[in-house]
Amino acid sequence: MIINGPGISYTEPDIGSEFVPELPENPRPSIVALCKHCTNCILGKDKLLPYEYWSFAEAATDEQADMLVKLKVRVPYTLEAAAKATGIAADALEPMLDELSYVGLLEYNWENPQHEKQWVLPMLVPGSAEFLNMRWSQLEEHPVFAKFFEQASKGPLSRATPLVPPGGAGIGMHVIPVERAIEHENQSISIEHIKHWLDKYDGKYAASACSCRMSRQRMGEGCGDDFNDWCIAVGDMADYVVETNRGRYITREEALEIFQRAEDNGFVHQITNIDGENKIFAICNCNVNVCYALRTSQLFNTPNLSRSAYVAHVDAKSCVACGRCVEVCPAGAAKLGQKLCSKKAGGKVPEYPRQELPDTVKWGPEKWSPNYRNDNRIETHEGGTAPCKTACPAHIAVQGYLKLASQGRYQEALALIKRENPLPAVCGRICNRRCEDACTRGRVDEAIAIDEVKKFIAQLDLDASTRYIPPQVRPKVEGDFTEKVAIIGAGPAGLSCAFYLAERGYKPVVFERSARPGGMLTYGIPAYKLGKDVIQAEVDVIEAMGAEFRYGVEVGRDVTLAQLREQGFKAFYVAIGCQGGRLAGVPGEGAEGVSVAVDFLRGVAEAQLAGTEVPAVGRRVVVVGGGNVAIDVARTAARLGAASVDMLCLEARDIMPASNEEVAEAESDGVRLSCGWGPAEVLVRDGHAAGVRFKRCTRVFDEDGRFSPEYDEADTIDVEADQVVFSIGQSIEWGGLLEGSAVELGRGNGAVADPKTYQTAEPDIFVGGDVYTGPKFAIDAIAAGHEAAVSIHRFVQGGTLTIGRNQRSYRELDKADAELGSYDTASRQQPEIDHEVEKRAPFSEYVRTLTEEQVRAETARCLGCGASIVDPNKCIGCGLCTTKCAFDAIHLRRERPECSVMVKSENKVPALLKYAAKRQAKIMFGRKR
Repeated sequence: MIINGPGISYTEPDIGSEFVPELPENPRPSIVALCKHCTNCILGKDKLLPYEYWSFAEAATDEQADMLVKLKVRVPYTLEAAAKATGIAADALEPMLDELSYVGLLEYNWENPQHEKQWVLPMLVPGSAEFLNMRWSQLEEHPVFAKFFEQASKGPLSRATPLVPPGGAGIGMHVIPVERAIEHENQSISIEHIKHWLDKYDGKYAASACSCRMSRQRMGEGCGDDFNDWCIAVGDMADYVVETNRGRYITREEALEIFQRAEDNGFVHQITNIDGENKIFAICNCNVNVCYALRTSQLFNTPNLSRSAYVAHVDAKSCVACGRCVEVCPAGAAKLGQKLCSKKAGGKVPEYPRQELPDTVKWGPEKWSPNYRNDNRIETHEGGTAPCKTACPAHIAVQGYLKLASQGRYQEALALIKRENPLPAVCGRICNRRCEDACTRGRVDEAIAIDEVKKFIAQLDLDASTRYIPPQVRPKVEGDFTEKVAIIGAGPAGLSCAFYLAERGYKPVVFERSARPGGMLTYGIPAYKLGKDVIQAEVDVIEAMGAEFRYGVEVGRDVTLAQLREQGFKAFYVAIGCQGGRLAGVPGEGAEGVSVAVDFLRGVAEAQLAGTEVPAVGRRVVVVGGGNVAIDVARTAARLGAASVDMLCLEARDIMPASNEEVAEAESDGVRLSCGWGPAEVLVRDGHAAGVRFKRCTRVFDEDGRFSPEYDEADTIDVEADQVVFSIGQSIEWGGLLEGSAVELGRGNGAVADPKTYQTAEPDIFVGGDVYTGPKFAIDAIAAGHEAAVSIHRFVQGGTLTIGRNQRSYRELDKADAELGSYDTASRQQPEIDHEVEKRAPFSEYVRTLTEEQVRAETARCLGCGASIVDPNKCIGCGLCTTKCAFDAIHLRRERPECSVMVKSENKVPALLKYAAKRQAKIMFGRKR
């Protein structure tokens, strides 16, 4: 069966086809014979495939090919036996055998009573296809080897996969669970434990390059992992990989460290499964985004080809839908759902569908999952999950950190928050709280005070002795990543990108034109809302993780992108925000005493940071605008001593952009708010602003919801002022930053980029935050910076930016359908307002943090909407989910002991036929029903 020929893609994208020339008009007979001799019989020996022909043609001379066809596949030959079989004298044959072993068409061991070296012509997979792909220099010279491996590990299985019984029948690789997930399982058997294999091959270990990662990377689909050292060869195979320059010897302790690092990264442990009971030659640490062994089960939806004897199960009572198990599950078996009862489900928790399996139905390409690498990363069931996690742009595990806080596990709660948000102390003070807007508890009485709890937890970050500095989780065994990355702008997007790159093992350099980090957090948000020491504390963490900050450097003025490239920078994240303001385009706005919001707020912040006198504020201040920034300007003016502050905006009170909470706080500061007015003219006296004439706004948006204000020009009012601040929008100040680049600018002069990867038309330049979206909230920029870090890591490592990354496609459950049952009647906890501090020091934070007692009371109000759901038909029993759960809510159970039956490859056909007969009977029986 050949699907999507002639490149043969088997419904997946035909990557690497450019490395495979068409078959020559007169193929070399010796190579044709070698192809027929080595090709797996399931594919069909009568088909000469281009990728196979050219791989053997580049790997062997005619003389070597003629010799190889005289050796039986997987039969060991001593030098004497090989000389007899080939008819070549031993002294001429030995260097030929060694050369082919170095290339990868042969392997060798000493598995005989005399411990005499013997050579083996291996099968293709696992075997020569891997060995050809385990040396990068060889792949660079012969990229067809990459395509050979990609196809040889797939094509032969396209028809056989539904027939494979549990245990794999001696085909490919086999998942072995994380050791600590089953170490106390009294029903387990020895071969299910990594420690068994380390004991069996005691002292004979070598770390070798991962052939799957290398093959995928050579074809442009690497996932960003460094490919070195992830596969652990054991026994004689360790000697083979070291002696043929494919690996290095390691100790048992080093092997355990590699396994731990693999688990930290979410890589699956697999053992070779072709040599029968209690014999392997390697333990691999596999990333499903590149692994060909895991593909055998995931592409064809036939988990028997991979899975262990174990299945993961969730304790719904303990689960808090933090999503850590979902993010790490390689098979897409774990997804977020709900644990609230559903009216549609008859007052019960909804039933969740299971993946169809080939056990009882016919199976063909229509049942495959060619997009499995992306589909397995979909986090949520269609029915939805906890609304708080869904609504948050960064998808923080709100329910999870509330539970940890309720248990007094504050450091763990902070660590969980920082999985998605590196600035929790900042966001605890200024976030727009979309999680609270969506909170299911809001249907009962009031939403959980999520941000106040986050603020309490994040207080740990303000003290150097208690702050949480995440450990590195880098997909690399040895050392950090050395590629240099420049981040331009130290606002929330840039800080987030720096945090997640540093966590992954980079040392990013952040260029900031101002004297302090934070961008608009520092220079645009008043200190009474967000103390500057809070921002600096969060930045101190990022510096401690390895990021470098260079202040007072404007890229495009002090140094150019071209010069930074010359200095070795491989990628750039441009996150300069919207640092300019907009005027209204009305007469008189050029007068003295007229400014824009960002300049006004920056001037105040710079003076406060420098300890100098704050610029004098007018006696009568008029603020034009209705957003939260306008509120900040108005309240700042009032706190600086203005006798009167008037704020006028186009929108009616119920649709103005500023939040109700912000408006109430402004009015408590004495700000007078007038809605439904737009500026017509700045009134000028002696060159100085004397007031603003406003006209009645009759419509803000048109029928399609687009901003298109209309006015009654005859209905006007004059408001006296000696200082006017426009807060009607922000602009991007590019300066000379993009000179000479191919970056395109679009609406609002913002950068044009891919909406998922944030890559621009200049491949090494990525953008994010306000410079891409226009003015939004800090949490949006933080989420963008996280995603950009993923893209930049993949880019500098030469991989795909899109395949296999978490989809971030969270869905909210139907709150109207939820049956909430009984719940406590506790009211929402409110933080103390310290009015004495507010009077004494109007620019100090005066909203206190919740007390520990209040946090316990508030977290108890959470309804616990979400829970993880595991599909046992998709679970491959790797146990990675158990390593990520902080709530002891997911465990492995040994439900498929037959999956631990190891069959020798030579016995696979009887095993396949036996299982196929049973399966066919089930299919026939099912039809009769």
